[in-house]
Amino acid sequence: MITLLDYGAGNVRSVTNALEKLGQKVTPVTCAEDILNAEKLLFPGVGNYETMIQILNTKGYIEPLRQYLAQDRPFLGICLGLHALFEGSEEDDSDHESLGVFKGRVKRFVTDLSVPHIGWSGVNIHQDSPMFNGIESGNKFYFVHSYHVVPEDASIILTTTSYGNDFVSAVQKGNIIGTQFHPEKSGPSGIRLLENFVSASPLTSRPRNISRGSGLAKRIIACLDVRANDQGDLVVTKGDQYDVREKGDVRNLGKPVALAKRYYEDGADEITFLNITGFRDFPLEDLPMIQVLKETSKQVFVPLTIGGGIRDYTDSSGKYYSALDVAAQYFRSGADKVSIGSDAVYIAMDYLKTGKKTGTSAIETISRVYGNQAVVISIDPKRVYVNHPDDAPDHRVIETRLPGPGGETYCWYQCTVKGGRETRDIDAATLALACQELGAGEILLNCIDRDGTNSGFDTELINLVRGTVSIPVIASSGAGCAQHFDQVFKETDAEAALAAGIFHRKEVPIQAVKAFLSGQAVEIRS
Repeated sequence: MITLLDYGAGNVRSVTNALEKLGQKVTPVTCAEDILNAEKLLFPGVGNYETMIQILNTKGYIEPLRQYLAQDRPFLGICLGLHALFEGSEEDDSDHESLGVFKGRVKRFVTDLSVPHIGWSGVNIHQDSPMFNGIESGNKFYFVHSYHVVPEDASIILTTTSYGNDFVSAVQKGNIIGTQFHPEKSGPSGIRLLENFVSASPLTSRPRNISRGSGLAKRIIACLDVRANDQGDLVVTKGDQYDVREKGDVRNLGKPVALAKRYYEDGADEITFLNITGFRDFPLEDLPMIQVLKETSKQVFVPLTIGGGIRDYTDSSGKYYSALDVAAQYFRSGADKVSIGSDAVYIAMDYLKTGKKTGTSAIETISRVYGNQAVVISIDPKRVYVNHPDDAPDHRVIETRLPGPGGETYCWYQCTVKGGRETRDIDAATLALACQELGAGEILLNCIDRDGTNSGFDTELINLVRGTVSIPVIASSGAGCAQHFDQVFKETDAEAALAAGIFHRKEVPIQAVKAFLSGQAVEIRS
């Protein structure tokens, strides 16, 4: 039996699903006694360190955890569950009491690379441990974090990982283990690691010669636009320049859960659902999409992102629901990240008017509770050509290799809302930077001009935005062949690339993209 410490934030459904897939019975902690009575205790922390520590103190879990760990009983802490083992974190402004099992603190990345560190990275194994039985050196695991542990005692280091510099990605002392990566989101390797935790006894490790892994992989993301068709069924569709109808009917490219499972098995590094259905009274009542997440998370063990309707609502009865309420429901249903689109434009424009953060926007509230890595901003811009930068003095104008219809050699990228149907007076780079300042952790960068064209990604747009922000950027819109993925990774610093139609129509399988990239010396997760 596995006892799961769920302190109430983030996606723990995937951990439960992974353990149940292994035939384990999972029992949640409901009181302090459950911790002390556990046979094996798993603590999957997700989100913000300060929030997590506050909740542990409020619930009275700190002392029972210390007692359990002092007895060297089996424990696996994931992400924040690892951080909690140390004496404190730079993410905690109030310096709340932590577990302090290990000497050392949690520090924010200092690197020229994007922060958060999001993606699949290899591990360097420092100890022989039953936790890595059957897992080969160089296997990649999924990371999503801005902070990392810095132990004072080097003997507890189980693995390190390279991200600019080496950082500690797992620790072990006796039966106490903590991982920075998320095994429940790391595909077969992660499932094997969880199986080792469940079955191995004791878990004691011993030093070994360091076996070095590999670096950060470029991510290939499959995107599923989901909406109800005219018969009321949820289907995956794809727009032609954002028009999803063909001969009057909504294009039906398959069922969302079945397609997501297919892409997982084909090697997708992440799955993104964009809910483009017109909501009924309120998104929390949009039960079919919530059910899609629940069912998908039982079969797909890579990160899931959900976009659509992540904003404040007041229903027809006058009851108010915040964007945080909406996001929480999606997280509890199996999502790891939420994507905010049109509402991000309105939030950013309001912020830029005053230069002051309200602390109440969807971006701020969700990132404060769940961490900035949980908030993705989906930007839908299109080109506006000008003859000279002075023609658009309030926007970030670039010189382009692709002249406009009148021979213009400059352009800026105007943001749109409502699925590209309306424009707003803000450019893509300005929007991305404002959202980063408000707490977003990743940019999903679409391009209306390229969507559905199969002509390749707009690398000029990607370089503009990627050069403006310090958070990861996902390239989207325009992929038509494997060479387009190679081009975007060679010509830009985008950390990931997303496609939809070519995967749905089986024109270019995900494994074909990865095989081509591997042949071009682009680091990928095989």
